[in-house]
Amino acid sequence: MKKTGMAKSDAKKLMGKMTAPGAAGFGQGESVAVDKREQRKRDQALGLVPFAVKLNGDLVQQLHALAKERGLDMNETVAEVLAKGLAT
Repeated sequence: MKKTGMAKSDAKKLMGKMTAPGAAGFGQGESVAVDKREQRKRDQALGLVPFAVKLNGDLVQQLHALAKERGLDMNETVAEVLAKGLAT
């Protein structure tokens, strides 16, 4: 095998490791991957329901800015804004 062929083979192996499950922390030591099924069970126990909507880009930017300003994640920020809006 030529040198370039060996380099391609090594690159393919490396890319395969990077796309493998649990490779989110690739190169950063061991990482704990949360199973999607387990995460879904945790969310259900908290009474959370997935709810997808399509929003205008400007509105999303405002929500991101508000979340960053308050130090909350997007889920908490959107829930808070919706609760206030529905209460009025």
